[in-house]
Order: sequence, then structure tokens, then C-alpha cells
Amino acid sequence: MPKNKKIKSILIIGSGPIVIGQACEFDYSGSQAARSLKEEGISVSLINSNPATIMTDPMTADHVYLLPLTPESIRTVLKEQKIDAVLPTMGGQTALNLCIECDKIGLWEEFGVAIIGVDIGAIDITENREEFRKLLGTIGIPVAPSKTANSFLEGKEVAQEFGFPLVIRASYTLGGKGAAFVHKAEDFDELLNRALHASPIHEVLIDKAVIGWKEYELELLRDNNDNIIIICSIENFDPMGVHTGDSVTVAPAMTLSDKTYQRMRDMAIKMMRAIGNFAGGCNVQFAVSNDKKEDIIAIEINPRVSRSSALASKATGYPIAKVAAKLAIGYNLDELKNQITGSTSAFFEPTLDYVIVKIPRWNFDKFKSADRSLGLQMKSVGEVMGIGRNFQEALQKACQSLEIRRNGLGADGRELKDLDQLKQSLAFPSWNRLFHIYDALKIGLSIDKIYELSKIDPWFLHQIHDLILFEKELSKYDIDSADKKALLEAKKKGYADRQIAHILGCLESEVYKKRNDLGIKRVYKLVDTCAAEFEAQTPYYYSSFGDETESVVSKKKKIVVLGSGPNRIGQGIEFDYSCVHGVLAAKKLGYETIMINCNPETVSTDFDTADKLYFEPVFWEHIYDIILHEKPEGVIVQLGGQTALKLAEKLDRYNIPIIGTSYASLDLAEDRGRFSTLLKTLDIPYPKFGSVRSAAEGITLSKKLGFPLLVRPSYVLGGQNMKIVINEDELEKQIVKIHSLMPENKILLDHFLSDAIEAEADAISDGKDAYIIGVMEHIEPAGIHSGDSYAVLPPFDLSKKTIKQIEKYTKKIAKALKVKGLINIQFAIKDEVVYVIEANPRASRTVPFIAKAYKEPYVKYATEIMLGAKKIKEYTFKPHKKGYAIKVPVFSFDKFPNVNKELGPEMKSTGEEIRFINHLSDPLFRKVYSERNLYLSR
Repeated sequence: MPKNKKIKSILIIGSGPIVIGQACEFDYSGSQAARSLKEEGISVSLINSNPATIMTDPMTADHVYLLPLTPESIRTVLKEQKIDAVLPTMGGQTALNLCIECDKIGLWEEFGVAIIGVDIGAIDITENREEFRKLLGTIGIPVAPSKTANSFLEGKEVAQEFGFPLVIRASYTLGGKGAAFVHKAEDFDELLNRALHASPIHEVLIDKAVIGWKEYELELLRDNNDNIIIICSIENFDPMGVHTGDSVTVAPAMTLSDKTYQRMRDMAIKMMRAIGNFAGGCNVQFAVSNDKKEDIIAIEINPRVSRSSALASKATGYPIAKVAAKLAIGYNLDELKNQITGSTSAFFEPTLDYVIVKIPRWNFDKFKSADRSLGLQMKSVGEVMGIGRNFQEALQKACQSLEIRRNGLGADGRELKDLDQLKQSLAFPSWNRLFHIYDALKIGLSIDKIYELSKIDPWFLHQIHDLILFEKELSKYDIDSADKKALLEAKKKGYADRQIAHILGCLESEVYKKRNDLGIKRVYKLVDTCAAEFEAQTPYYYSSFGDETESVVSKKKKIVVLGSGPNRIGQGIEFDYSCVHGVLAAKKLGYETIMINCNPETVSTDFDTADKLYFEPVFWEHIYDIILHEKPEGVIVQLGGQTALKLAEKLDRYNIPIIGTSYASLDLAEDRGRFSTLLKTLDIPYPKFGSVRSAAEGITLSKKLGFPLLVRPSYVLGGQNMKIVINEDELEKQIVKIHSLMPENKILLDHFLSDAIEAEADAISDGKDAYIIGVMEHIEPAGIHSGDSYAVLPPFDLSKKTIKQIEKYTKKIAKALKVKGLINIQFAIKDEVVYVIEANPRASRTVPFIAKAYKEPYVKYATEIMLGAKKIKEYTFKPHKKGYAIKVPVFSFDKFPNVNKELGPEMKSTGEEIRFINHLSDPLFRKVYSERNLYLSR
């Protein structure tokens, strides 16, 4: 049937701030759904509290509400807009829970709002663990033996009946919050209590654990005619017991027999039909026994766009959120076009002639005392995806994307060789188990033994073992004797030139030259959804090695935008926001835009954001080959955070134009010595400083600077490995620690200004003139990382003299650095003197916040300036409205209950919200301001 013409306006509920378990994949789905609905002439209203998102941009929806996700805020929207329907399936569990809450208090009924994309009954039955179990029983779907408990006593009774091991899952939570494996009776009480408190309805499901079974996911779509298609099968590399968000995953499923896959497919369709009559997306998870019988049991079903939906969309090229939104307003699958081919309908199941591997990205280094073991509660903060013609190539590319100072899987001399430590790691998984499987195989541990300890399917273990056997053969060569066959096989297995150089005992550059001389060059393949059965229209590419490239180079002038890689604390969704706006601005100026990124959760890796998308590691070798292939006018590095910025030196060395601020200026700002010399010539105050390479040098310098000292490595983001030290012993330990982790980085020492107030300014500059887009005052004192501090825009109690100093210094520094684009400067204010702490001539994490507060597309302006299309004087900036915007940091400490929650110079927050207040008597402001005064009084 065609779309429901009665629906003229829709409310989309967002997912709120980034937290562990719910990240920027819902910005991707929400923004894609909004665009899909606007195409149909529907007025879209959107509510979300996260300013760092594309979905909260004016270009995404007709009416954007940056409000807390509460029923009161929903009521505000419904009073101001005539809403016909609400779509709650694009904002994760947060949106679903809010939808249910509003339904229970009669809000939707009061305003005559229909729920589309799902129905309340489906949400209830999938989140109510006991009802879900009963439903599956009536339709003949096997489940693990389980019972619900609503009290501690009931839980104890279930445990006594089932025996151990057990699984506890909390109802109505996200990211596996409250879930746990319980192997021993002595651990049960604490874990049961935690799960009961995690559930908003104080309910848990207790399952008999299926240890060692394999885990799979299917992504489904259903239309109003009850047509259901399977978009993607995803196999977890890790067995049951590791949250799917923390597991390495592979698509399509590698180790599933076709007979079992067809059974699983039938079960998933049966489950989707049983939970309710709605058109939209679903994610279904199964466990399969690790024997020849391949018994299947259902784990759970999510009647919404899930975390895995973004991965499945990027893996297949099928725009799940976009199609799901159209199905929600009445369309059927056969009435919609497949955007990838442009000639077939959306009523088809994608076919993959390549493999994708997703690897999670963790930030345990931010939580020093955290329990690093992986289980049913998600702990990763981001993820990367590698695409290859085979599993090994995709695996190596995913490892190269992680930015954890590894060149891929193995072949870098960083192997762990202690057998006892390896066995422990294999049996009790943590973030590095994948690397330790390689290490264990390399020292001779058998595949059978590794399977016994890890329960990871032997097919995967054989694939990794094959890499080690290949490395042994390759190591028989040196760079002169290595032939085309050996080097081509290495590249087809995904090895980076750096890894090959390590094996051959030579330089990376020698490997690069040799393989190019032999004609071993990257080719680029299309992600086309149909294994080349139909011609594809969408320019979405990945690299491999072979004879034919499918990426045709145009004669248009073009620019490359480097993405920000995986989300992590200190570098998150804010930088994807900047990359997307940079791409869109360059497009409008007539450039062919080329996006390079490896993060499947992002809007920047949506196939219709840039003119060309290369889903590749933000890793020098891959970037250089794309640049040689495309021959762009230049590369934009200042929008992709530290990931992109760290590549500026190589771009400069290879004479590749950097668009915007030059490498010389970027390096000057980062070099503490030269930058402070610049400040001195500009007559701008700065804390006493110095840089050292050793602990001995640090002790000597400390006598000159005086304690307390801020100790930090150069070229990092998010305050990584920063610490305030108060004596020589602490200083020595911190320098040794940084040197062991980052031996190539200089170590910077700054005299720390105690009890100072911190502020920051963001500006756009054209190299001569600068416009300050915003000055923010931090509510916490100096010493708390700016990402972890509440901050107020504009300043609330800085004197006019101080603000004028900040503005003056910002403009002087921007001009002196010849900044073309964006710059962020951090200040400390003490006794009415403004000190410059640091300057970052790039997009900062505060740019989206200021852009949303003042409703100006600042990244668009900065990109126009970078590309030489405009000067500052040509812009007419809007006057700033009265009132204040407060940046509220959001933490995920609930995932790490025993960690040190004290804040300091190293960032720990995972996301942020925005709050608007009209006056300083607002309760939110008074609360956090009083906490600062209390801190200062101590």
C-alpha cells in the first residue's frame, strides 16, 4: 500500500547523550530516518538532548527540540506542534522506554498521537522477560530454561532450582546493564542485587547458562503486507557470555551450515510476527550449540533499530533506518527503490561477496582500577569495521583501524610470550584476547587447547593460525629475494607494509617501493548489496588486491576529508559532526567530496553523505593509496580530531596539500617550547613550562618550574595520560609511565595554577581576521579536564576585562598561527590575569555545542574559508540571544562500579547534554555552581 496520507507530521525521539551501550549509531539511524520522512513531505519534529549530533541540526528536521528526554519535554513538543505520529524506534532503548512512559500516563492518547514503527505490546512483551519466554513457548521457539524474579528472595529460589552457572538479565535496560554470568554461588547475591536495581521495574530474568555456545544476530525488516526480509546475518567471534557489543563480529556468518541458517531464519521471522503487528526493523539474537547438532535457542528480540543495525547497514549497503522509516508510514518493500542499484526494489535480501569484521574499541586506560574482564554488560566505547575479500584481510584492516599502536594482528614484535598469562586471557576474555590468540598460536599452543579455553570456533582459530604459518614462510625471504607471489599473498591476507617490513627485516618504504615496482597495487571494490548481480549507482568502496578497480576517477576538482576513526573517550561523535558539515560545505562549493573513515556507527560513513566513501582504516598506507588514486586538490585534517591531525606530518612530508591551517602551524601549536616562545613575543601570559625526554630531565626542570606540575605527553586528545603531580616521586613515576606507553612523544611539564578558573574560546579565522564564535566558562576549577567540566556559554561571572583579554589573545594567536579554519584556545584565569594553557588549531569538541546554542553552521563557514571561498569579513553573524547554554557532562561509571570516580586532567566522560537557562537563578546552575565554590573552599 502507498504511504498513509493521514500522517503529515512525525516526532522522532533521539537517544540522548553518548553512554556505554548506546553510542552514535542512533545519530546515524535518527538522522537517516528524518531525511527519509522529509523526502515524503512529512513535517519532522525531533527531540534529543545531545548537541553533538547531526540529527539535532536544523537541516535534519523541521523542528528540533534540544530538551531532556522526559515526559515533560514531550508534552512541550506536543503543545507546540501538531504531531500525528511518534517514531520511537530510532533512539535505542532510551527512546523506547520514554515512549512506554508517555503511553502509561496517557500522553499519546491525550494529544491523539499514533505510535508507528512498533507497537507498545511488542515493546512490553520483548522487555518483559517472563512474558517473552511464555510467548516463545507458545510458538515453539526453544529458549534456555529461565524464570523471572521481582525480589531478592525469588531470585534465590530460582538459583536453588537451576543450579550454577546462571545468567542474570535486568529488564528494560540497554547495553546489558545489570547482566552477568554467575559461575559460583558466593557471587550470586551481589550480582542479583545489582541487576534488580538496574531494572526500572525491579525485574530480572534468570537463565540456565549455555556456556560455550555460539552467538548470532539477524537483522530483519517487515512491511505492512507482512513481507519480512533478512538484511544481514552476523556471527560473534566470541562465544556466548560476551556482550555482542564487546565481541568481535563477522558478517556474513562464517561457520553456520546452510540448513541451520534456514532454520534460524524461519525462527526469526516467526518471532517477529508473534510479538506484534507492526512495520519496521527488528534485531534477533540466537545461541547455537557448538556441536554437530547445531541446536538453536532464542536469546532476545529488539523491535527497533539496534546497535547492530548500523553495522548491518554499512556491511551490506542496505539503508535499514531509511527504509524502516518509510515502512512505518505505510509503504511496502516492493514500492521502495534499492538506492544502491537504483533499478531494483527494496524487497530483496542483500548478498555479500566480501567479508566484514567489526572490532570493539575500549577505553580501560581511562579507568585504571576497572574490571577489564568482558561479560554480559557492555564496556566498549566504540567500534571499527574492516572490509576485505576474505576474513583474514578484513580482520587485519579492522585491527589497523583501532588506533592502539598496532599495525594489524601480529607481525609487530609486541607479542605476549608468557604461557600462563596467555592461558588466563584465553579463558577469561578481556579487550586483548584476539591478539592473545595470535600470540598463543605463535608460541605453539594447539588449536584444540585454545578452543578448550576460549570456546571460539575452530574455523576462526585456523584462519589466524594460517597467518602465522604464512609469516614463517615469508620470513625466509629478505626484501631483495621476496617475489611477487609472496608479497601479493601477504597483501591479499591484509598485511600492512609495516607488518611485512617487520617480517622481512627492512623499512616500510622499501616494501612499498618493491610491491609497486612489481605491480602490486590496491584496487577498489564497490559495496553494492547484490554481489555485482546488478549495476550499482552508489560510490561506496573498500580496497583489496586484484586486477580490476571499480572506483572510476572523475575529472572534477576534489577534496579528501579524513574521519575521526573509532569513538573513544576524548574523541567522539563531535568530530564526526564536524566531518559531515565539512563534506556538505565542500559539496556546495562544487568539489567532489571523498570521505575516508572506518567507523560504522557514524553519519560520515553513510553512503550518501560524501560523493565517494572509502570505508578504510584511517591509517597512512590506506590513505596514501587513495590519495594517489584520486589525486585530490588537498586533504582536510582539522575536522577529524587527533586521528586525522596526527597524519598531517606525513601528508606534509609527501607534499600533499593540507587544506586550511598548514602543518607548520599545527606543529608550532603542539610544540610547547616554540608555542610558548610565540606567546612571549605576542606578550601573552602563560604558565611556566618545559619539555623533557627522561625522568632525570624532569626532576631538574621541576626545580625551576616549581610544584604542582601538570605532566602530559604531546599530541594527545582527551587528556590522555595527563596528571597533576605535587612532588619529585610522583613526577618521576608519571614520566616513566608516559615514556613506556608513548616512547616517541615529548613529555610536557607546566606549572599548574592552583585555584584558577578555566575558560575556553572557539574561533574561525581566515589567516588575518578571526571571529570568536563562543567563550565558555567552566564551572569546575582548573585541573578538571574541559570535557568533564560543566561549562556555561557565555561566561557567567568573568569580568568584562577578563573577557576582553580572552578575545584579544584568541585573535592574536589565530593571526600569528595563520589559522585558516577553526581554533580552540584554553585559558586559566587567576587574579584577573588570563593565562593561555594551550591552543588547538582544529575543530574542538565544543564546536557542535556552540553551533547548536547559537544556531549557526560554524563548520560550514570554516570549510568555506579553508577552501578559499570566503573571508571572515564577508559573513554576517547572528547576534547571540540572551540566556545561557550549559554543557552537562555524562559519565558511564555504572559500567565500572569500583573505579576511582574523581575527576582530573584526564577526561572520563562519554557524552554530554545541553541545557538552556534564562537566568543564573536556575536550579541546575545554582547546584553545580555551589559545588564549585565548595571545591574551591577546600
